[in-house]
Amino acid sequence: MNGSMGRRVLLGVVPWLGVIALWYAVRLSGLVNVALIPAPHQVAAKFVDLLLHDNLLFDIYASTRRVLLGVVLGIAAAVPVGFLLGWYRAARIFADPMINFFRALPPIALIPLVIVYFGVDELAKLVILFYASFFSGVIVMYEGVSQITPLYIRVSKTLGANEFEIFRKVIIPLTVPHILTALRVALGVAWATLVASELIAAQSGLGAMIQNASTYFLLDIIYVGIICIGCIALIMDLILRKISARLLVWQERAIS
Repeated sequence: MNGSMGRRVLLGVVPWLGVIALWYAVRLSGLVNVALIPAPHQVAAKFVDLLLHDNLLFDIYASTRRVLLGVVLGIAAAVPVGFLLGWYRAARIFADPMINFFRALPPIALIPLVIVYFGVDELAKLVILFYASFFSGVIVMYEGVSQITPLYIRVSKTLGANEFEIFRKVIIPLTVPHILTALRVALGVAWATLVASELIAAQSGLGAMIQNASTYFLLDIIYVGIICIGCIALIMDLILRKISARLLVWQERAIS
């Protein structure tokens, strides 16, 4: 067991060591001006400095709160809409073009309109993150629900289940994996949209920190912000995968 765990840890660490080695190699190769690529140890030192003497923890908290709130609200709205589109063919035919139209619009393109209609406060940032999470969640939900085989429904009816029992004991369990997948996708999209949402007069947050650092060409701070976003998104995804594995353990038992 310990040997297996050690191999997993080693396999997880090796790619990151490779990235750091490549980072140093590019910096030392002379192909790029070293002033444009801060060394990994310099970025690490700046991270510690911002953590101890600046507002990095508050920026992390502000961005994480915005992302979580936007994703939770977006998925809460996307699940019933995606279910209806996936379960009812007529609804899918009716709404599919409009859903795909809005899904293709980048959130950053909507910022001028969001400022006009919602101002520059937290609500505007939340609207951008909600928009990104909702449409990505709807697509995942209705694609997944539309592929649920009707065989389970027919078997349940044959065994005497009524409509409520079919919905509670068959439809909901079959829908849970798609809800969790929609949540994972929405989290990724929301973190990718974070910088765009914090373009709206943000005074705190990792996106705002990156924007402010770019104004003064503080590349080490930009690297810190980017790495923090990636690390937090990775941690949240790992947590969600663990939760999914526990909630969907019945699938493995059913397959085995």
